[in-house]
Amino acid sequence: MGEIAHLLRGHEFVDLAALDAALIKLDGTANKGRLGANAVLGVSMAVARAIAEDAGQPLWYSLAPPAIKPRLPVPHFNVINGGAHAPNLLEFQEFMLAPFGAPTFAEAVRAGAEIYGVLRGELLARGLSAGLGDEGGFAPEIDSPEEVLALLVGAIEAAGYEVGRTGVAIALDPAANGFYRDDSYCVSGEVLSSDEMIERYVEMVERFPIWSIEDGLAETDWSGWERLTARLGDRIQIVGDDLLVTNPEIISEAIGRKAANAALIKPNQIGTVTETLEAMRICREAGWSQMVSHRSGETDDSFIADLALGSGCGQIKSGAPARGERVAKYNRLMEIEAMNDLPYGLAG
Repeated sequence: MGEIAHLLRGHEFVDLAALDAALIKLDGTANKGRLGANAVLGVSMAVARAIAEDAGQPLWYSLAPPAIKPRLPVPHFNVINGGAHAPNLLEFQEFMLAPFGAPTFAEAVRAGAEIYGVLRGELLARGLSAGLGDEGGFAPEIDSPEEVLALLVGAIEAAGYEVGRTGVAIALDPAANGFYRDDSYCVSGEVLSSDEMIERYVEMVERFPIWSIEDGLAETDWSGWERLTARLGDRIQIVGDDLLVTNPEIISEAIGRKAANAALIKPNQIGTVTETLEAMRICREAGWSQMVSHRSGETDDSFIADLALGSGCGQIKSGAPARGERVAKYNRLMEIEAMNDLPYGLAG
């Protein structure tokens, strides 16, 4: 019998928080490096499901914090892949479509799928590859993020949708760790300082309907994050992923330093459901947004769909509207929507 099984068998826990605390204590490391965050998280998620089942509640309802109204999130479809997710020359890792203007979650999925189809045709018409990256987005041989952004705007319009926050907006995850070398950012053959990289983002935001930038700077470039947030934080969402790793302590530090205004939420980064919910609570109380996220190596499990809905955060990213491990989350949310009268979109 393994250590975790020995901990659970024959023992009672008053709630999920008590179980998760026992798992954290059993591991005994700061990063769950002894037992492994995936092993700990799998148990935490299974018990969260069991608690919901025992109470006769849907998982999303059971996960909802007190006084928070569950909300169907705006899906962020990763339709162009680069960086570590694709074997092309594009440094930026993810280009996403966010159908804010859809009246329902199902219609948002329709919009994403239709634009995705149009985009494939546009790529083929230009003689570019329509092969897929790790998260189901296309991986064309383009090295300029601005060229990709123009391509996306054209695909949105060609599919018959309005461009921008009243229709379909664009979100970026450059994953800047991947192109940060020697205190500089290397993009499209240019070597940029932190301030020059920030100004490039400003130009992109002014030219294109970008509403969110995730990991726009490297995780070690804290002063750059502060300047980026000061420069663009009143106009768009500045999301920390590698910077924050769903860690309540790091998120609290970033809030104090005004180093972002939103956090990516990945349960696998922190290792328990309780700590994930705590990270979201800290964000919520500070007025920060949260985007629940899948990971690159995914399964068909749809727990994060229930988490995004129950938390009321209003945002989820799970890859392209293609491939089973990505679509499973979107299908779960459409299934819930078909059986419940729930609001769609960002709160407020």
